[in-house]
Amino acid sequence: MTDVQFKNITKHYGAEVALSNFSLNINSGELVSILGPSGCGKTTALRILAGFIQPTAGNLLVGGHEILELPAAKRGYGMVFQSYSLFPNMTTFENIEFPLKLRKIDAAARAKRVNELLDLISMEEHAQKFPHQLSGGQQQRIALARAVALEPPILLLDEPLSALDATVRDQLRDEIRSLQKRLGITTVFVTHDQQEAMAISDQVAIMRSGQVEQLGSPRELYQNPKNSFVARFVGISNQIKSTKIGDAWKVLGSSVSGPAEFNTGIAFIRPEDIKITPNLDGIAVVEEISFLGSFVRVFMSVEGNRVIADLQISEAEKLIIGQQVELTIRDANPLIESI
Repeated sequence: MTDVQFKNITKHYGAEVALSNFSLNINSGELVSILGPSGCGKTTALRILAGFIQPTAGNLLVGGHEILELPAAKRGYGMVFQSYSLFPNMTTFENIEFPLKLRKIDAAARAKRVNELLDLISMEEHAQKFPHQLSGGQQQRIALARAVALEPPILLLDEPLSALDATVRDQLRDEIRSLQKRLGITTVFVTHDQQEAMAISDQVAIMRSGQVEQLGSPRELYQNPKNSFVARFVGISNQIKSTKIGDAWKVLGSSVSGPAEFNTGIAFIRPEDIKITPNLDGIAVVEEISFLGSFVRVFMSVEGNRVIADLQISEAEKLIIGQQVELTIRDANPLIESI
């Protein structure tokens, strides 16, 4: 078993606190993304797991065993960085073969393993090329194959796609996920890109200021954010001032359930949860309509505030700029926080 448990990990750099009682459980065979803004501590957590740095306090267990005293070289984890870190004087074949040579695996077994990996990453025809002869995406595939050559118990990915252009990044992201599933390897993926994390992960840990704000599946984080930080960080949310009337909350033109302990708050509403109905007495005015392929994004002004709604193409056909409309919430239970 290669489950991972960070238990109250704290890391200080002088007066700076990089991690503060950081706790996170990763199940064996899962791909878990650690997502957060720059400086939140996500890379520090990864480097502690890799064995590159030691925490100030806390425990780290892999497969139920404490590993903090185990040096990085003896942990045997595969790691892929943002920079490809390939040897420029080695061919594709030789780069992938390198860790196998270090382990003194015999030549026949090395060749068999490298050819398996070349097939896995669809790079057979590039086996004898040097890194400078390959694209960035191809180089990152080689780095990935090299990282898993020794069948490590854990794969660590530190912003591995951020140096690639958007099309290659999306393709390689899907390939990483496919490879991870086929190998069944416990994987930790560090990124600041929410789309990457949501597309690739079994679970996502949202971090802020050295701690996990929320851990959950991509769907759970999007549909049921724990607080306003998560709601803002994952996807787009309208922030609408709302009031409690009786036992219900008035949000736009709908009554929804919400907290009982305060009477005025901010509701966080996803654009797809807003319904638009043309109404001469409506308080919203259509300002802009953007066709985005599979849906239409409508920008409106509501009492001086901008509200965004995402509609099916058929729903937006009769909308025009300058039109007054009524807004209601579809079947949703929004997050509402006190002002």
